[in-house]
Amino acid sequence: MPGHTHHDIDWADRLAQLRMADALDAEALTPVARRLLATVAEQPTVVDVGSGAGGMSVLFARELARAGGGTVVLVDATPELLAEAQRAVAEAAGDAVEVVGRRADLADPGLAGQVPAADLVWAAGVVHHLGDQQAALRTLAGLLRPRGVLAISEGGLDLRCLPWELGVGRPGLEQRLLAARGEWFARMRAELDGSVAMPYGWPRALREAGLEGVESFGALIDHPAPGSDRLREYVLQRIGWLAESVGEWLAADDREAVAALTDPRSPDFLGHRDDLFLFGAKEIHCGRLR
Repeated sequence: MPGHTHHDIDWADRLAQLRMADALDAEALTPVARRLLATVAEQPTVVDVGSGAGGMSVLFARELARAGGGTVVLVDATPELLAEAQRAVAEAAGDAVEVVGRRADLADPGLAGQVPAADLVWAAGVVHHLGDQQAALRTLAGLLRPRGVLAISEGGLDLRCLPWELGVGRPGLEQRLLAARGEWFARMRAELDGSVAMPYGWPRALREAGLEGVESFGALIDHPAPGSDRLREYVLQRIGWLAESVGEWLAADDREAVAALTDPRSPDFLGHRDDLFLFGAKEIHCGRLR
């Protein structure tokens, strides 16, 4: 797609991980969907930009079906993700909710012409992939009907899932993985086409985009040990993915530890543990078009 913004991340290859994350986040994000829909008109049009595997829009569709209906518009640049999202959301929506798919990207100059005007625009973990984040927020705000609401999920507390000591390598492996991920993120931002610094927080950025009544709130992700099989599989994929994406910033002994932790033949394999967990928080920022 023109202007594709995902910095060489193979999102289709990550579909299974995205599905698991959606399932694990659903309990925490259901109240978020309900809260946001309570701020807009009945039978609204909801546009999910960067819909991924469709997890949040499944929650929007369920809430809309209970409240009398509406429309969910899924927007993603990756065909495999868009197809999965349409399938999952249509299954949740029933007959009362219309589900529409649009293959497009937030960086597309003509995005506003490809989707209907929205009462609620949702974008989770998308804006930070654009070089000019402030301009991206203005684009999202431009999709709204008068008095419509834009909500983004950006920032929060990084997920933690591993004990401090694992019996292999040095203690604190997860903390070093997350620190390396921060280095990766800084370089990713610097190398994006048209990268522009945004030296202020998301609430101010939403106000700069023309929104009022801006507020922020959190959604706690809390799955204590012992976790489910799904959680263990998600942790395995997450740790492997983190290590792969930040390998050049990791010391050799940390790379060796990750290899042992993710190898089913290893006595240190994470899949054999009963002390894995998920704990973190998503931050949601929203405001209304003047």
